[in-house]
Amino acid sequence: MSLQKEVMNKMKEAMKAKDTVALQALRAVKSAFLLAKTESVVQVELSEEQEIKIIQKQVKQRKDSAAIFIKQGREDLAAPELAELAVLEQFLPEALSEEEIEGVVIATIDDLNASGMQDMGKVMAVMQEELAGQADGKIISTLVRKHLMK
Repeated sequence: MSLQKEVMNKMKEAMKAKDTVALQALRAVKSAFLLAKTESVVQVELSEEQEIKIIQKQVKQRKDSAAIFIKQGREDLAAPELAELAVLEQFLPEALSEEEIEGVVIATIDDLNASGMQDMGKVMAVMQEELAGQADGKIISTLVRKHLMK
């Protein structure tokens, strides 16, 4: 089942359960899906990869907002963001641990014979494709930089 259908089913469940937090998060994702579909002149169906990227973007927005609210001592505003984050994360593939990501980074650097920071773009392109939806880009970038500087 596509992510869009899963989101719609969860929206129906949230409506029946009167779960306003989940409903708000799911409506935001549905809206993002519709916007992505209508961006081009010809309406096209979104691929699973595009759907995951949209949900990742929504998750990142919630994380960033919650971090800002917590930093400012506004736990009352951070709580709904974190609750929405939990709802959205169920649609993403299982995240890899930092050790697993590091293993993939090392293997990719070896495969590409990357030797320095000038190869970072090449390594990052492969890593983003290989770990799509399974790892945060910031963590990947940090690990790639760390191993290319050795």
